[in-house]
Amino acid sequence: MECEWKPDEQGLQQILQLLKESQSPDTSTQRSVQQRLEQLNQYPDFNNYLIFVLTKLKSEDEPTRSLSGLILKNNVKAHYQNFPNGVSDFIKSECLQNIGDTSPLIRATVGILITTIASKGELQNWPELLPKLCLLLDSEDYNTCEGAFGALQKICEDSAEILDSDILDRPLNIMIPKFLQFFKHSSPKIRSHAIACVNQFIISRTQALMLHIDPFIENLFALATDEEPEVRKNVCRALVMLLEVRLDRLLPHMHNIIEYMLQRTQDQDENVALEACEFWLTLAEQPVCKEVLCGHLSQLTPVLVNGMKYSEIDIILLKGDIEEDEAIPDNEQDIRPRFHRSRTVAQQHEGDGIEEDEEEDDELDDDDDTISDWNLRKCSAAALDVLANVFRDDLLLHLLPLLKELLFHPEWVVKESGILVLGAIAEGCMQGMIPYLPELIPHLVQCLSDKKALVRSITCWTLSRYAHWVVSQPPDTYLKPLMTELLKRILDSNKRVQEAACSAFATLEEEACTELVPYLAFILDTLVFAFSKYQHKNLLILYDAIGTLADSVGHHLNKPEYIQMLMPPLIQKWNQLKDEDKDLFPLLECLSSVATALQSGFLPYCEPVYQRCVNLVQKTLAQAMLYQSQPDQYEAPDKDFMIVALDLLSGLAEGLGGTIEQLVARSNILTLMYQCMQDKMPEVRQSSFALLGDLTKACFQHVKPCIADFMPILGTNLNPELISVCNNATWAIGEISIQMGSEMQPYVAMVLHQLVEIINRPNTPKTLLENTAITIGRLGYVCPQEVAPMLQQFIRPWCTSLRNIRDNEEKDSAFRGICTMISVNPGGVVQDFIFFCDAVASWVNPKDDLRDMFYKILHGFKNQVGEDNWRRFSDQFPLPLKERLATFYGV
Repeated sequence: MECEWKPDEQGLQQILQLLKESQSPDTSTQRSVQQRLEQLNQYPDFNNYLIFVLTKLKSEDEPTRSLSGLILKNNVKAHYQNFPNGVSDFIKSECLQNIGDTSPLIRATVGILITTIASKGELQNWPELLPKLCLLLDSEDYNTCEGAFGALQKICEDSAEILDSDILDRPLNIMIPKFLQFFKHSSPKIRSHAIACVNQFIISRTQALMLHIDPFIENLFALATDEEPEVRKNVCRALVMLLEVRLDRLLPHMHNIIEYMLQRTQDQDENVALEACEFWLTLAEQPVCKEVLCGHLSQLTPVLVNGMKYSEIDIILLKGDIEEDEAIPDNEQDIRPRFHRSRTVAQQHEGDGIEEDEEEDDELDDDDDTISDWNLRKCSAAALDVLANVFRDDLLLHLLPLLKELLFHPEWVVKESGILVLGAIAEGCMQGMIPYLPELIPHLVQCLSDKKALVRSITCWTLSRYAHWVVSQPPDTYLKPLMTELLKRILDSNKRVQEAACSAFATLEEEACTELVPYLAFILDTLVFAFSKYQHKNLLILYDAIGTLADSVGHHLNKPEYIQMLMPPLIQKWNQLKDEDKDLFPLLECLSSVATALQSGFLPYCEPVYQRCVNLVQKTLAQAMLYQSQPDQYEAPDKDFMIVALDLLSGLAEGLGGTIEQLVARSNILTLMYQCMQDKMPEVRQSSFALLGDLTKACFQHVKPCIADFMPILGTNLNPELISVCNNATWAIGEISIQMGSEMQPYVAMVLHQLVEIINRPNTPKTLLENTAITIGRLGYVCPQEVAPMLQQFIRPWCTSLRNIRDNEEKDSAFRGICTMISVNPGGVVQDFIFFCDAVASWVNPKDDLRDMFYKILHGFKNQVGEDNWRRFSDQFPLPLKERLATFYGV
């Protein structure tokens, strides 16, 4: 038995002194404490002193002891692998002996320390930990039981996977039955810990839990009306997760569970109500939702609607009583990081060119996003939104009587919640709402000037959810009054209203597109005036509204008087911002849209913008190289700067076309692109391939000398695991083929096999399929001898993926390619000829020479097989296809 470690008195006093000082509010004191702590880490037994203060020095005050433990926890996180064995053993044994300290603060600190050691991969090297903690659960002493459970709960949270693996010999087989025994414990805190521990294993369908699923559910039901809110909250959380993974086990009890959740959604304790409200969100995703819930809709609807009112605490946190705050600068902490959506090159579809696979990401999170992000109001609104999508107009039966009362209620909080309800159901109940909209929309437009800022802001959002309908009506009826009022709200004296109005206006712009052209001067007046008015956060949203306007009206923005209004304030901001300022992101995105819309009108502003983008790319690459060679000396760069800059360069190339040529000639952009195309970060590669395609279209003479270097890189990026990278690389290869012509021949082998593989993969997203088909067609157009032999391997998916896109240049070149390949290898198409016929029929009006190519192939095939066979063959055609081919091609 080695003798116990004892602290040196002088050293101990020194450390206590430090711990006291570190509680001082003065920052310079804190900095010097930090430095001295770092120096003390050089001494192997420094950590012994820290654990000694935490567990043995009972004469000290609790905050100091706890702080000692937290500093030790940070040391464990940073340096645990360098602790001498004696030190880590001493810490471990002290922790286990003191998990039941009489002070809740010390117990919690010891628990955090234990779980931090455990999470350093130490569960394997501390085999006695779990058995010992489980043993302590049975202690007569409440503090010990509670301390051990607190630690176990954290271990279950942090290490759920490893607890269920063979590495530890499956301790859960013992732990889960053990936890279940404590569901009936007399202490609410212990009951709550026990459920929380088991809850960690539901979502992963851990086998040890699945074996005990029935006793688990029975025990949950027994605690359903526990007097302790924390227990009820954990019961609700368990039921929500079980709904996702073991619906089969809940179904027999579904009626009672729904009744129970209805009560809990109205729980006095908001945290319980919030957990319960998640149940409706999860249930809405289950196929059984309609049948199990339809009988309860009349009860559920008022409960959700009631949950959508602001609570008093929300209103205080939202400063809902402050009407005018436009002059108060923003708190920088409140500004959320924005995410740049990198460029993905997509085909225009029939209809409106909106991408199906881009999920709307701005559903119900547009209102009040500064308070605790998720609360009962938001959860209730989200639940109503998804249920409206499940029940459609059946939900309106229960809602309409309530809505009448809410929307005209004298209390603003109630009226506000009614307007939120109206917005939440907009998507699911649209059809059923249409008869009421001619009355409702004018009422909402009036609410835009309500005296309460929170009413004005929610009304902006709700109106944006009905923008699609507004735009479908004659513009003078609703669009004009709505736009007039929304523009006033953009200049509101309340920042939250400004923000809601700007976001709503951006949605309206996307829906209205060129309908806005008559009002452009008026719109720009407002947006430009907002520049001088807005604080930091809303300025970022304003950029977005301007960019969206440019995307929506396109070349109609290219008028000298509009350019005069818009460009000076944008360029002024551009000049004020430093290269390190993240505000460049939304401004660059905005300028990118503006450049694309203005085209030649952007020329006067082009050079400084182009130069700066090239500099941003160069700076970021240089910083990345420094960081790679000396990570301890240099920071890793924020590559978003480079990504956004590449995307703006793409926008310039697309907008300015050939006129960008002299700028490219005078810069090293191609060298920089060569580096970006090989970056580790997929988004950087994605944006550099988009730029490569755009420069190929705009000024191929500068790209051509680099093709031998670029093509192998493009070939290695045809990996459909990274959809967007693969998509942009594919598109760039197609653009390059068109420019290279027959000189593409040496490169075909680098890419063709991957492209054929992608087009034949199941579940490939539509955009990637279309781009792959176009690129294969273009390669075949310029190098038919190389590509035609593989015709049979891709003709069928090729035809099915291109029948849905509208006539355009890309489709034209792709079909010329397929016709050329068919003439080289007619046998390759024979088995799938019906698909080719269908694809040809998808053209509305092909150019004359392309129509001739189709004519020749169709008639050639018909003559080849003979009249009778052709008739038998064409009898399989659906009637519209038969008629089109007869009308256009006489077959």
